[in-house]
Amino acid sequence: MIIKLAYKSLLNRKTSVLLTLFSIVVSLALLITVEHIRSQAKTSFNRTVSSVDLIVGARTGQLNLLLYSIFRMGNATNNVSWQSYQDISSQRDVVWSVPLSLGDSHRGYRVLGTNQDYFEFYRYGDKRALAFDAGEAFSDPFGAVLGAEVARELGYEVGTKLTLSHGIGQVSFSDHDNAPFAVVGVLEPTGTPVDRTIHVSLAGIEAVHMPPSRLKALQAAVADGNHVEVQPSTITAFMVGLKSKMSIFKIQRAINQYKQEPLMAVLPGIALVELWSLISSVENILRVISLCVFVSAILGLTTMLLASMQERQKEIAVLRAIGAGPVVLFVLIQLEALLVTSAAIGISLALVWGLFNGASDILASQYGIFVSTQILSMTQVMQLAAALGVTALVALIPAFSAYKKALHAGLGHQ
Repeated sequence: MIIKLAYKSLLNRKTSVLLTLFSIVVSLALLITVEHIRSQAKTSFNRTVSSVDLIVGARTGQLNLLLYSIFRMGNATNNVSWQSYQDISSQRDVVWSVPLSLGDSHRGYRVLGTNQDYFEFYRYGDKRALAFDAGEAFSDPFGAVLGAEVARELGYEVGTKLTLSHGIGQVSFSDHDNAPFAVVGVLEPTGTPVDRTIHVSLAGIEAVHMPPSRLKALQAAVADGNHVEVQPSTITAFMVGLKSKMSIFKIQRAINQYKQEPLMAVLPGIALVELWSLISSVENILRVISLCVFVSAILGLTTMLLASMQERQKEIAVLRAIGAGPVVLFVLIQLEALLVTSAAIGISLALVWGLFNGASDILASQYGIFVSTQILSMTQVMQLAAALGVTALVALIPAFSAYKKALHAGLGHQ
């Protein structure tokens, strides 16, 4: 009965109630959206690379190794010899290994030298495999596979010719224009550094640094359709997949104690969590901003209820006349506030779900951003419950005001 009464009371003041409802919907939608994007961004970041048990490189800091090998940022302190790579890859517990060679670029985008195993074993997100939007993996030393962002921003497609540059700057004074590469494939968006990478073969990386006479001989052999084997002397790093998770620490310890040269192996998951902790202040700022917007909307609700108290003197008098006590009026004001916030929560959830459900395919195909449409998490539920709690708390002010007026009116009548 009292809920129906609170609903009818809100309908009588629908203009001010709708304005207040709108402000709370906007603030809650912002709060839900920010929290969902934050959690999805963190999940996506921590899954930049998955199904890789160890990343091995020259001895350096854990974050530095992760940054240059996975995020293509910075440079290695030293390279890893090809012999060491082969020795570690041939160990009994190692199922697969993928070499990574960095150093060159093309118009500001990093070039990664690797082999075809990269396209087979590299995983991102929830163990998603790399997929081709066009073309296929390189099969000769002068084929290049582009990440989605590279192809989109530079307007390249299968068949486009490109040349590598020494170094990683936007502008280079040392171009390898005597060894052009042809784009043979374009990857689908992944939302990871793969999108900003140009992938070529290890033989291609070696070829651009060969003396001119040897390079011409290699190019002639490739043109004749001959299989060419070019073995690098060093690589930048390599990824390792193991038979069992139980052997991770044993192999990691063996690599860290490798006697032939100073190497280190890191667990990418742990390194990613450590890296995220360094930039977590950004997500905290977003949380504070959305929380401030929500608090301002709740204060607006309180103001609306207080302002309506003067307009509702006749309503309160009628309620008192039919026997409603101060407690009933107190509960009535509380219910009105909770009904407004509950309606705002329902509308906000529907809006945000509709937004992500409609935009998820576009974000995935165009930008490689994978956002789940499952917006309700335990954190979200706790936040929405807290929103109701805050509403009940701030509604104490107008509710207590109505209680006192009804109490005084009752004493005066006596």
